[in-house]
Amino acid sequence: MGIVTYSMEITSAIAPSRMFKALVLESHNILPKIVPEGIKSVEFVEGDGGVGSIKKTNFAESSHIKYTKHKVEALDAGSFYCKYTMIESDVKFDKINFVVEEVKFVAAGNGCVCKMTSEYHLKEGCELKEEDIKKGKDKAMGLYKVVEEYLVFNPDVCA
Repeated sequence: MGIVTYSMEITSAIAPSRMFKALVLESHNILPKIVPEGIKSVEFVEGDGGVGSIKKTNFAESSHIKYTKHKVEALDAGSFYCKYTMIESDVKFDKINFVVEEVKFVAAGNGCVCKMTSEYHLKEGCELKEEDIKKGKDKAMGLYKVVEEYLVFNPDVCA
């Protein structure tokens, strides 16, 4: 089994504490509210959001994917860091066993930089092309920017 690692950074005008809270700690409340056309609901199947918790994201009817489940592997709210593993989805991946994501928000000026690293654990004999990874990362970046815009226009949210 091979592992393909992909990293990216996104800058934001929002403080790291607010972005972390919106995208990690309060995502189950924030995301369905601001992108209902993409995310129907986010719920905890196990736990309350801490390490070991399993979070299920249910996507809108128009999405090609119905749901994903992620297990929280590490969480440090003080340093704005989270590590989680996608453990289940209704879409059967022909090349991937599972994906481990690490996200860290670092202060930069009045805003932050979101540093994301994804490890794609591949099935035996499979390879993954960078353009396939980039498609998914572009969607993630779009969601990140929608959350950022929402926080700009709602300065009391996640403050």
